[in-house]
Amino acid sequence: MKHKKGFYEKYIKRPQDFLLVLAALIVLSPVFLVTAVLVRVKLGSPILFAQQRPGLKDKIFKMYKFRTMTNERDEKGELLPDSVRLTKFGKFLRSTSLDELPELWNIIRGDMAIVGPRPLLVQYLPLYNAYQRRRNEVRPGLSGLAQINGRNVLSWEDRFDLDIEYVNSVSFIKDWKIIFITIMKVFKREGINSETAATMEPFKGTKKI
Repeated sequence: MKHKKGFYEKYIKRPQDFLLVLAALIVLSPVFLVTAVLVRVKLGSPILFAQQRPGLKDKIFKMYKFRTMTNERDEKGELLPDSVRLTKFGKFLRSTSLDELPELWNIIRGDMAIVGPRPLLVQYLPLYNAYQRRRNEVRPGLSGLAQINGRNVLSWEDRFDLDIEYVNSVSFIKDWKIIFITIMKVFKREGINSETAATMEPFKGTKKI
């Protein structure tokens, strides 16, 4: 079933996101400044971590975050595991979601929405089946159903199911419910890491259709 936009998604969601994020950028500007300075002092340059991600209709965009890991490498010049490079300060940034503040710029640009499936890695695109690819029928979000229902502790299958559930039921009420629950989750610092890794385990594909 192909995604069909309703009135809210056609005419309200994007202007609402733009205005809310513009206000947030103004209010949170001191937090941005302090976080940027601390990242520079504790982790060095660059302050921002930029990575290509697939967005609406698989269009690739550059997503920005505050850096949370060092660039430590082994004797062969290869990056050390995430669990080693993720510092105590980096864990704090992730647990408070401060590392994701630069994504507000992506929302202003129209690459992302406040609510939607989280943008995953470009290399996962060839691994999606038809069901999973439906997550890219809407703009990716700063938060979404998966984030308020477990975030990185979810299995990939559960995560995709929640993403598609959102795609099938975008609405004003659902978006605001997700926004309010997200704020609560951030304060509680829930679901940041998976049970077996410092970040989410790589997606390797699934047989689910």
